[in-house]
Amino acid sequence: MQPQSAGPLPDETALSRGFGHVAALLSAIGTVWIFVLMLLICADVLGLALFSRPLYGVVELTEQTIVPIVFLQLAHALRRNRLTRADFLFAPLLRHKPFIAGVLDVLFLSVGMVIFAVLANSIFKEFLQAWKSADFFGTPGIFTAPTWPFKLMTAIGAGAMTVEFALNAYETLRKLPSQRVGVTSRDLTWLALGLAAFFALTAVVVWGDWSRIALGVWAVVFLLVLLMAGMHVPVVLCVVGVVAIWLLRDNPNVAWNSLKSSATGTIDKFEFGVIPLFVLMGLFTDISDIGRDAYRVAAWWTRKILGGLGIATVVANAIFAAVTGISIASSAIFSRVAVPQMISHGYSARFAAGTVAGSSVLGMLLPPSLLLIIFGFVTDTSVGDLFLAAIVPGLLLTVLFCAAILLLAWLRPDFVGNSGDVGDLEPETLLSSARRLLPIVVLVTVVLGGIYMGWFTPTQAGAIGAFATMIITVIRRKLTRANLWGVLQETGQITVSVLSLIIGAAVFTKALVMSTVPNAMVQYAITSGFGFWGVIALFLLAVIVMGMFLDSTSIIVIAVPIVLPLVVALGTDIIGPDVVIWFGLITIIAVEMGLLTPPFGISVFVVKNTIGDVCSLQDVFAGAFPYVLAMAVLVGLCMLFPALVTFVL
Repeated sequence: MQPQSAGPLPDETALSRGFGHVAALLSAIGTVWIFVLMLLICADVLGLALFSRPLYGVVELTEQTIVPIVFLQLAHALRRNRLTRADFLFAPLLRHKPFIAGVLDVLFLSVGMVIFAVLANSIFKEFLQAWKSADFFGTPGIFTAPTWPFKLMTAIGAGAMTVEFALNAYETLRKLPSQRVGVTSRDLTWLALGLAAFFALTAVVVWGDWSRIALGVWAVVFLLVLLMAGMHVPVVLCVVGVVAIWLLRDNPNVAWNSLKSSATGTIDKFEFGVIPLFVLMGLFTDISDIGRDAYRVAAWWTRKILGGLGIATVVANAIFAAVTGISIASSAIFSRVAVPQMISHGYSARFAAGTVAGSSVLGMLLPPSLLLIIFGFVTDTSVGDLFLAAIVPGLLLTVLFCAAILLLAWLRPDFVGNSGDVGDLEPETLLSSARRLLPIVVLVTVVLGGIYMGWFTPTQAGAIGAFATMIITVIRRKLTRANLWGVLQETGQITVSVLSLIIGAAVFTKALVMSTVPNAMVQYAITSGFGFWGVIALFLLAVIVMGMFLDSTSIIVIAVPIVLPLVVALGTDIIGPDVVIWFGLITIIAVEMGLLTPPFGISVFVVKNTIGDVCSLQDVFAGAFPYVLAMAVLVGLCMLFPALVTFVL
């Protein structure tokens, strides 16, 4: 889900173009440092394994640099339209009523500018304090380093983001007069009424005499309204959280301090290094042709099965998921590899595209999974346990997808197409198949085996896996300077989009806790007799609906903290001590259903953008629908038999 307005205009001013180079330079520094961290962590692991001497200071250095890495790349992410926003309503408004969309965007960008200006000021003061006091991190006598350079880089990144918001607002405002063409008085009336109603409601909430719980409910309402209106998701989370804390504590300093502590004290953990490192591994896997090899092998060995190439796509996606953890990468790769093959062998374009979109969700369920990592961070749950618990549901979903294809090929051959025509598939032998799959086996053994055996932490496993995948890419002669830089840049942008959401979610979660809304929900659910399963059913329905408008990460960081206390209070006696892990798995499955459902369906859009005019967007949604049903079946099975998730723990 990418924004479609904030960013450089074709006729932007010289000032904006010049600052774009500054933002790109800052982003490059953060991007390169991710690669350096990978090398340092690998050196630390190898030093300990081979010589029983770790590379001292790597953990501390990683913790100190995660925050600057994110902040240095924020301005460039905003300029490149990579800062997450819900554009379900905003994007059509931008196309049909650009003037009204522009007015809203100026307001949204101005709010972002204020938030980051205050944040930059607070972080800069923290830098001055660290510089004057000679503050350091590490262990004296082993490894120490001053903290002020990292705080300075964070302050520079926050300042650059402030300037980028201001320039975006100015460029959008400058373009408004030319967009007045076609705007009717009725349009302006509706805009004025809408803004007046919003500001009137804001005034009522701010100056009204509300209880803590009421203010918490109002915070959720304003969050949803601003999300749907199109404000950037991290900014929405921050601004609603700050205002709510301000009103709850009747003290603006507490609110701004909560913003600063969340921005600099939420992701400054070694564990958060796992996100850029696993993303880096997944993107190296993309350019190394590992996915293509998995598909070739699966296609040959399933060629005689009814609907065999569809099953091959599912199996190849499952194999590819074991080394990537990113659904979008799977969608892009198999759209280029599997769709042309299936169409050339008689399958309908609708079925081919839908199968790629549907099976791509395996990347977020089978470990390693980026969404499982994010859920672990949001709920303070072991990522290793989540990975272990996801194996059986992930494999079961693979089987359900294959069963759905067999049923479709048997009951609705018109939907699938001429699936018996295998044509001229490239022959495979056991030896050639083993050779093609060897890199995947090695990566899975090293990464997941290392985590489960206790050899690596997830962050260390991410570094080792990224380095190993890079070596495989080099051996296969697929790595050039151009695509290496492209991989690093994309890693940085994905990292920023994810971690900025986690920072925003930390602010909003603090506001919710202060409002006592989660505790009130627990007490209400207990006394009302609504029951654990009723809560779960309503939550899953809400998540699936949210998945139609928001991306997966946003849903997790917004919805899970609200419901988690309720799930733990009601579900521990029913599911057992591993209720949070069970809840995480069914949440991920429900969230991923949103990747395949209109109007958002990001996996569907990725497939459609990749295959072009091969089939319509509606056909891709229709082709993916059987896989949505299969995922619903899996959710039902996990609810009927929770041991499918928890028995391995």
